[in-house]
Amino acid sequence: MPDAQEFGAELSDFRRRVDELRTARALPARERPSLLDAALFELQHVVDVLWPRYEELTAGPSRSPGGGRGDPQEQQLLRALFQRLPIATVLLDRDAVVRRMNFTATQLFHTRAGYATGRPLTAALRRDGQAALRSQVAAVARGEGDRSLTVWLSQPPIHGEVRVTLTALRPPGEPHPAVLAAFQPGWRPGGGGRAAGAWAQESRPDLGEVSRHAELLDLVDDMTAALLRAAPAGDGPEAALTAAAEVLHGRFADWVIADLAPENGPGNPRRVVALGPRDAAGDRTAPLAEQDPADCPLVVDALYDGASALRVSPVDADAFGRDATGAPVLVREEVTSLLCIPLRAGAGPVLGALTLFRTGGRGAFEMAEAGVADRISRHVALAMARTAERAPAPGA
Repeated sequence: MPDAQEFGAELSDFRRRVDELRTARALPARERPSLLDAALFELQHVVDVLWPRYEELTAGPSRSPGGGRGDPQEQQLLRALFQRLPIATVLLDRDAVVRRMNFTATQLFHTRAGYATGRPLTAALRRDGQAALRSQVAAVARGEGDRSLTVWLSQPPIHGEVRVTLTALRPPGEPHPAVLAAFQPGWRPGGGGRAAGAWAQESRPDLGEVSRHAELLDLVDDMTAALLRAAPAGDGPEAALTAAAEVLHGRFADWVIADLAPENGPGNPRRVVALGPRDAAGDRTAPLAEQDPADCPLVVDALYDGASALRVSPVDADAFGRDATGAPVLVREEVTSLLCIPLRAGAGPVLGALTLFRTGGRGAFEMAEAGVADRISRHVALAMARTAERAPAPGA
């Protein structure tokens, strides 16, 4: 008999997936078939799973199954096998959030395993496959059987199409099942697939990847130089924030918005700078510059909880608040992907937040780019702390 709390979480997950599928109306017609299949699948899930579970709950009290932990040596062996698998393998929760990623998968998604953990894997996929993967992962986690589907990487290194196979497993001592996802690059039905050993053949340098890597190195270098020039100015943390925003603006993001955390405990955050596209008129940049950061849920999460966010085709239109006319900022600016990063050095307090938008036809933020932005944020926080120490006292 299902547990009431588990059923409530399942129902909340279903509502979130339905909200995501509702955004399919904004996609081009050629990108809708996979989303339509996912919508039909969710409707079938209501009939076959949610309603019967609800009837079981209303019929009597629930019992939660117990669980024990396996042999620590066996668990260590399984972890070693997982990391050494020659196939890209990712352990997901039922929301498609990464729990573990083996070494081969880090090469496929061009990210570090530590950075990917806790972030949705759908951010690395093209938007027409995000909702489909999320729905299929949820179905496998519910115990409705293994399955496979084809998805496309948002920034393919060589071949964008990959075949992912999903299977459920129950980690020892955990109440909810996890989903193991195995990725095969360049899969084609009808005998055209490639062997698992094809990963080694993909390791030769790719000119596009080398160029992107060089651009990111240049960005980090220019950011370091700008922060070193700003740090001795003695103008407070605003100087470091402004310098960082100017480096990122244009070359890395179309919009760069910097907010300063309240000083010395409770208080209101303050917006320091808002830089928009070169052709943006004042009636577009001024409202964002004057916006209260406390009205932006993503900024509030970054400043007070230290939570970073990487969103591709953001589902929540109100995630960055609304302008003076009541229009959602993300909709008005046609934001296709965003990064919101807390500025914190090590275990210290959050000093501010950087929010980056990409709009129009520009490529979405990759997980590798988000990792670079995360490193840059630590450098900015160190510079902010340094300028705050050098800043003159009020009235001096």
